[in-house]
Amino acid sequence: MRSSVISRINIAAKNRDDIFLITGDAGFGVLDAYQKEFPGRFLNLGIAEQNTVSFASGLALTGYKVFIYNIVPFVLFRCFEQVRNDICYQNLPVTLIGIGSGVTYAPQGVTHYSVEDIAIARTLPNLVILSPGDPYEAELCAEYAINSKRPVYIRIAKSGEAKIHCRRPLSITKPITINKEGEVAVLFHGSVAIEAYNAVQELNKKIKLISVPMLNPVDFRALKQELRGAHTVVTVEEHFVDGGLGSIIAEWIIKEKTGLKLIKLGIRNEFIHAVKNNAGMRQEYGISAQAIKNILLKACRHA
Repeated sequence: MRSSVISRINIAAKNRDDIFLITGDAGFGVLDAYQKEFPGRFLNLGIAEQNTVSFASGLALTGYKVFIYNIVPFVLFRCFEQVRNDICYQNLPVTLIGIGSGVTYAPQGVTHYSVEDIAIARTLPNLVILSPGDPYEAELCAEYAINSKRPVYIRIAKSGEAKIHCRRPLSITKPITINKEGEVAVLFHGSVAIEAYNAVQELNKKIKLISVPMLNPVDFRALKQELRGAHTVVTVEEHFVDGGLGSIIAEWIIKEKTGLKLIKLGIRNEFIHAVKNNAGMRQEYGISAQAIKNILLKACRHA
């Protein structure tokens, strides 16, 4: 997905001289083509994340459309105050491209995980939050960010993510329905999409399957239409079970009194001490395809 995002930025930079890309000692290889073609609109500011965000906001104030590329802890966590005050408070067109969503970097440890980033990002007014589920969605997220006049945060995994759509969706500003029929609906975002997709495809049951790549703001009117006929919603995310999509949907259900039953699947809100790869972590926390299948079978039986 990161190659899809950077490719779209490269294309935009050919037609616009206001595109500026900044990294902090990250993206070697994936950013090489951009750096070579647009050396005057590229900077590696090194391991200085707070300075990088403030520098980017200064560029935005002079008219540049700025993209910051780094792993999630270094575009959001370490420099939260600067993102809050310099970018979001001033509502500047700066895009944070965060690599390593969820536990992509397993087993490198909690310092490299981003399992609380959505919960944190949701507290920031003006910040659009995007979490694409496959390369097609990543392209659309990049195009949205390129044309946005607001701050944008795009969280993506590292590489090798499978496509879940047979063709490119029209937009990521609304929930994207893959399977329309069923009284149980699975909502997901991010690279764990393939687990949700495989779980539904392997079951011989009608289950709605809906991707929600735009987490803030969510088009709840469109979501309500897609959920017609459903009595149970299962949210799946490679993020803390509290604070992410599951919490967004829970708040909406309570506010709108929809009567929907909600089952939230995600990572327990705890520091992760397990030493496993990404697939092993998904099994550990019940967000593998098999674990999702088991939950869906129970939800269908109790319909």
